[in-house]
Amino acid sequence: MVFLANENFPMPSIKILRQHDYKVISIAEQYSGISDEEVLNKAVENGWLILTFDSDYGALIFQYQLATPPAIIYFRNKGNSPTWAGETFLNLLEDSDIQFENYFTVIEKDGIRQRKLKSKD
Repeated sequence: MVFLANENFPMPSIKILRQHDYKVISIAEQYSGISDEEVLNKAVENGWLILTFDSDYGALIFQYQLATPPAIIYFRNKGNSPTWAGETFLNLLEDSDIQFENYFTVIEKDGIRQRKLKSKD
């Protein structure tokens, strides 16, 4: 799995994931300033899973029916530190049987919700 961290995803959280050998491409580092649509296109073209705090991706996928990446992981809350998202996601990746691919996942402080993404057929 390769993750594409949206521009709003905190660098300390990216570093935590990288320290645990997860490959994370950072929009802020490599593609600063691109639009949400361009982020989606990069994720679709490369098979990357999006990490974001931006709720607009739900509308882009479900309402406007734009191209669907392998997964979108939307963090609804920012937590109390810039490492919260990375620590929370790392725990989910390593300590659970949750499948992220083919889902729009909403991560909150007290749990997660998932919605199946449309098929690429």
